[in-house]
Amino acid sequence: MTDKLTHLNAKGEAHMVDVGAKDVTTREAIAEGRIAMQAATLKLIIEGGHKKGDVLAVARVAGIMAAKKTAELVPLCHAIPISAVDIALETDPNTSTVTCRATVRTQAQTGVEMEALTAVQIALLTIYDMCKAVDRGMTITDVRLLSKTGGKSGNWQRA
Repeated sequence: MTDKLTHLNAKGEAHMVDVGAKDVTTREAIAEGRIAMQAATLKLIIEGGHKKGDVLAVARVAGIMAAKKTAELVPLCHAIPISAVDIALETDPNTSTVTCRATVRTQAQTGVEMEALTAVQIALLTIYDMCKAVDRGMTITDVRLLSKTGGKSGNWQRA
């Protein structure tokens, strides 16, 4: 881990990191988060009774689209060629939650952590948006990076 912020220059000004001299390597990042809701809301999602359509299918597509648009949304983030995005959505009636796990892969000079985190956030926000008419008290929590592989800094995994 570095002891300085890489997105600030010597004058303390924001700048985009130059990754031009870095090697292209295979990189992967996995991020996860969850949304908690009323049991009745989750039941509506699971049974497919939502009048707006298949909530989880729409959230999955939204997460994929978000990963592809991360550089447009996050300042100073590099646009990179994404080779794969997988969005897994798991419902848990015991806790009235939906967990989203995004796995993003690339062959590039910089990693895909931001793409994985953005995919999770937007997939969960899509669930919120589609269900807010019946449950405005939903809570998005625990969005975090689980692991990343590749690049100069090597592999990292959450303990």
